[in-house]
Amino acid sequence: MIEVEHLSRYYGQHRAVDDVSFKIGDNTVVGFVGLNGAGKTTTLKVIAGLLPPSAGTVRVDGVDMATAPESFRKQIGFLPETPPLYTEQTVTDFLRFVGSLRGVSPKDLEERLPGVIQRCQLSGREHWVIDELSHGYRKRVGIAATILHKPKLVILDEPISGLDPEQISEMRSVIRDLGRECTVLVSSHILSEVQQTCDRVLMLHRGKIAYEGTERDMEGRPDSSTLVRIAVRGEQGALQAALKSLDYVREAQFTALDGSVEAVIELDGDRREDLVAALVMAGQRLRRVEDAHDALEQKFLELSREGAA
Repeated sequence: MIEVEHLSRYYGQHRAVDDVSFKIGDNTVVGFVGLNGAGKTTTLKVIAGLLPPSAGTVRVDGVDMATAPESFRKQIGFLPETPPLYTEQTVTDFLRFVGSLRGVSPKDLEERLPGVIQRCQLSGREHWVIDELSHGYRKRVGIAATILHKPKLVILDEPISGLDPEQISEMRSVIRDLGRECTVLVSSHILSEVQQTCDRVLMLHRGKIAYEGTERDMEGRPDSSTLVRIAVRGEQGALQAALKSLDYVREAQFTALDGSVEAVIELDGDRREDLVAALVMAGQRLRRVEDAHDALEQKFLELSREGAA
């Protein structure tokens, strides 16, 4: 679907994107992450056809941006962090206007509108004036305008920025649903959202790819395992003995604290409830149980420390 080969982009003498190459398949939701200044926005704008590359090629569904720019842009829907909306129009009028700009015929547009409105969870708001909508609903209108022309690739820049928890949950559903119809590239600074929404992660650092793949690949763990952190009041030896009797505990790392012990435990499958029940039955006084510190966040922290140094 997306093929980026040896992509570089300069601003004067500054190299914002440095020889980047990657491929993304059909119907995949990919999280595009990186520290501030990593080159994310520049890369996204080049992929969207808004900036020409200084070197390299970008192809979407086999169409090369350099040789067929108009055909290339027809394959793409791009939504910036602040959706460009005409707030005095109603939702439906605005979407019809955008559809006409995109070259969608009136007949196709009327057939497409109901499905787009439903997919973006705008039902009941389609005749509202956009200025009267909340920030979350305006984001949805922006996504609806982005997918009206049935693009093969949808790029969403910070789609959950400024949303409340309920709106974030709804936006996750919208993005995952989009992934059934097209390839979606999501840029975000919120790692937990990338983890819950995306199939893969592409991390940029100083204009280069620092990591590409799934978070499981980053952890080096099989898909069947679960990582959990616990804290118990008591001695490390007693906790080790309790865990040793559990055949679904693959590995455990311990940290002795003042009067308590922390352990990061790798389980065979998702056996968290069984683990808690077994430890309580063994007389362990649990103080905390949580998902362990994740590999994606750890990688981000490593890059942050590298940048600070």
